[in-house]
Amino acid sequence: MLLNADRLDLLARIAEMYYESNLTQDQIAKITGYSRSMVSRLLTEARRQGVVEIRINHPMQRRRDLEQALQARLGLDEVWVMVRGTLAHNEMLRRLGILAARFLEAHLHDYMTLGTSWGTAVYETVNALQQRSFRGIRVVQMIGALGTPNPDIDGPELARRMARALTGQYATLPVPLIVDSEATRKALMQAPHIQRVVQYFHHIDLALVGVGTVEPEYASLLRAGYLTTEQLEDLRTAGAVGDVCAIHITLDGTLVDTPLTRCIMGIDAATLRKVPIRIGVAGGQAKALPIIAASRSGLINRLVTDEVAATFALRALEEGLPSYDDTTNSNHR
Repeated sequence: MLLNADRLDLLARIAEMYYESNLTQDQIAKITGYSRSMVSRLLTEARRQGVVEIRINHPMQRRRDLEQALQARLGLDEVWVMVRGTLAHNEMLRRLGILAARFLEAHLHDYMTLGTSWGTAVYETVNALQQRSFRGIRVVQMIGALGTPNPDIDGPELARRMARALTGQYATLPVPLIVDSEATRKALMQAPHIQRVVQYFHHIDLALVGVGTVEPEYASLLRAGYLTTEQLEDLRTAGAVGDVCAIHITLDGTLVDTPLTRCIMGIDAATLRKVPIRIGVAGGQAKALPIIAASRSGLINRLVTDEVAATFALRALEEGLPSYDDTTNSNHR
């Protein structure tokens, strides 16, 4: 239900007295002339309508030993590793997003251009950003939209949400992630309304990206219906173990070149590598090898992850990276 400005103002005034002035509901009732039960209902409505947002900031414990080891082994500029404990995957992602938001906020300043990709980890990071006011902030969607059943995790909505949180402007890339041919991609990328957005790519100061995997059980592009099982297998056969901004990469960080990868709409690897701060956010065992690949490719230079992904990544590095055939065979067992 849409509320008029007067109703929203009333909800805000009641909420301000309760949450900011620390008045009791009885005190608010006496001041406003409403009954105590009415005050209680208005406070509930304020939360339901988004006038009040309650955020619980859990203390984020970190594994400094894993951070130092990963930073040294992968040549990254910064690494934060979250203590996961017994958290289930969804709760891990939510907590990881909170940690990544604090990491991102530490690098923000006025007159920045920010780039964002898509996915659950990026969504959780954007969702955990504290409302702050910056001058001259612009947020740019770096890859085409997926049109997923859940638009909250897609590029256009994430760019808008991040811009709102930082009181900035945003620019969306009004194209699908994958088009039908290389010729179509070339034509679209040269269209004036697309070029206006693409030009922002060269001015991005900080990029927030997820790190994808090609393991069928966890491959976001497959789950979103953007890749078929056959297309995913073609990428695996070509050596891909993961992706950043749908740029697929091998274990040693080499870019994968297939007919499909030439149809991706979005920022290219060379441009992404020129972004000064490139923050990858990913957690869980399935992201261990993709994190290594993303780091070696130069597509990320900072990482926020959990202790599970960090431990498995370090184990792979210490034992010697498996060949792609080894990972393929293990995935099919």
